[in-house]
Amino acid sequence: MSAAQQIDWPHRLVVIEGLIGVGKTTLAERLAAAVGATTVFEQAHENPFLERFYRDPKAAAFPAQLFFLFQRARQLAALRQQDLFAPVRIADYLLDKDRLFARVTLDDDEYALYEQVYARLALEAPQPDLVVFLQAPVEVLLERIAQRGVRFEKYIDAEYLSRLNDAYTRFFHQYTASPLLIVNAGEIDPVTDSRDFAELFAAIRATRRGRHYLNPVRH
Repeated sequence: MSAAQQIDWPHRLVVIEGLIGVGKTTLAERLAAAVGATTVFEQAHENPFLERFYRDPKAAAFPAQLFFLFQRARQLAALRQQDLFAPVRIADYLLDKDRLFARVTLDDDEYALYEQVYARLALEAPQPDLVVFLQAPVEVLLERIAQRGVRFEKYIDAEYLSRLNDAYTRFFHQYTASPLLIVNAGEIDPVTDSRDFAELFAAIRATRRGRHYLNPVRH
């Protein structure tokens, strides 16, 4: 019996989403370890255009976005080739995020070209059983980004994060493709705090349909 079966885990694919610095990848790692799941992670460090994008967004947005698009297409192709009865998976990105970022970072002509490439790839992502959207104020994200100490992330500013935050909020306000759990992650640390993780873990396991909110208050 798998770890997921032992704890009555209802989801085969859970996606953790949110802005940079909110803790989605580290949460996905801890969640995967808890249920014995495999992980599907965005490999941002492989993108050779990412540092150039943070330094000069207008000049490098298009190649950076295309690299991510092709990278995700390869990941999805590999998933489709795997056994339909593959184990539980935890991912740290939703495919729709690619178009969301493209709309924010590209100008109209670049976005029109991006959409043509996107349509040609005919991407078919597996449908998540649950999407967990982690939210936190921009000032909290900036603090966490600074604590990470990734050299080129120092170029990320509040204006860029605010634009992305608005885009994410609009997107998930209309999102109905999968059950959705929206988490106020600004005052909790489910990665290193066992109580926070247990509360979030219980909410994730219990969310099987519809839209739900988790707003832990810490004093």
